[in-house]
Amino acid sequence: MTVLVVIGVSGCGKSTLASAVAERLGRPFLEGDDLHPPANRAKMTAGSALTDDDRWPWLRAVRDWMATRPDGIVACSALRRSYRDLLRTAGDVLFAHVDVPEPELRRRLAERRGHWMPATLLDSQLAALEPLGPDEGVTVDGQLRPERLTDQLATLVRPG
Repeated sequence: MTVLVVIGVSGCGKSTLASAVAERLGRPFLEGDDLHPPANRAKMTAGSALTDDDRWPWLRAVRDWMATRPDGIVACSALRRSYRDLLRTAGDVLFAHVDVPEPELRRRLAERRGHWMPATLLDSQLAALEPLGPDEGVTVDGQLRPERLTDQLATLVRPG
């Protein structure tokens, strides 16, 4: 089995897509943000970007979840190659980057309600984002219909 980690910046749709793929395939789902310690959430809610020192313990917790669920589907920003390298120590991992143009991201974030991640942090996420390497996975067009994206990713990790 392969763990699928759906990555990208805030507002790209990674959580929606990852949960849809998990539901389609009947596999366990992790919203990576759920493993952030309260201090990280408070920092981001206040509009401050996380540092690597803030991120490493959180990423290790995500990795540990993945290591015990080799069939898992995860939503996790995993913006930098070094973060993804840590996650890959969990086993067989495929990353899918949900790519959305910046104006569309800004539109989505402006319309989003009830989320603790402020739109003001988008710039820091875009600055940190490193494209997937050819050995890491695939990039998908986040402007496609959610059903089509779900089909694409489910096909990539469905056994057989």
